[in-house]
Amino acid sequence: MKKLIIVVFALLTTVAMQAQTKVIAHRGFWDTPGSAQNSIASLVKADSIGCYGAEFDVWLTKDNQLVVNHDSSFKGHRMEKTPSSRLTKLHLSNGETLPTLEEYLTCAKELNIRLILELKKHSSDKRETQAIEQIVAMVRERGLEDRMEYITFSLHATKEFIRLAPAGTPVYNLDGKLSPQELKEMGCTGPDYHYSVFKKHPEWIQECHDLGMKTNAWTVNKEEDMQWLIDQGIDFITTDKPVRLQEILK
Repeated sequence: MKKLIIVVFALLTTVAMQAQTKVIAHRGFWDTPGSAQNSIASLVKADSIGCYGAEFDVWLTKDNQLVVNHDSSFKGHRMEKTPSSRLTKLHLSNGETLPTLEEYLTCAKELNIRLILELKKHSSDKRETQAIEQIVAMVRERGLEDRMEYITFSLHATKEFIRLAPAGTPVYNLDGKLSPQELKEMGCTGPDYHYSVFKKHPEWIQECHDLGMKTNAWTVNKEEDMQWLIDQGIDFITTDKPVRLQEILK
């Protein structure tokens, strides 16, 4: 009888950990007809399938406007060296024009999904701070503060989000170099690391939980990696395959 109870408890624990893992669509749900990476359509589609969050990338342009794009350049135009008036005339693969952050957030206001904003590493600390000040103000004006989470590779930007965003706003570092204790001391919500970092340091997931922190892994597209992270009790998985991850979690 005691052995049966232990087995049942272990099974219930596994189910509980799986239920805790939430799905974040990497650059939105773009791997589906009519969508594109970092498009407004990808945001809407991620919301429509019930993802916890949609991750997207933000740059400060030459004329100090905020636009949504992953790479430092798009169709030969560098984000930081090109005015927004030129960038927003460029078309994505689904026919949309490259969106401004204002357009993205305006659409998001009508949805329920959480917004996982990655500020890309810029050419200077000054420009990163300027971008963060504008982001925080824009989010506040649209009443979206309770649905925002911020992620970045830049250590400077990580600290600035912690300093400038409302208290309690989730802020994660992406770089993969800092231990859970170092992130905790800095005021981070937790690590948002490439899954290979957690495979190298699987103990970090439990260590983060012991410290009251959350954990996210990116960009996880293979089923065996998804399952391994779920079994480890990861809180979030960022993936290009959100539907498949949802199926595994069910």
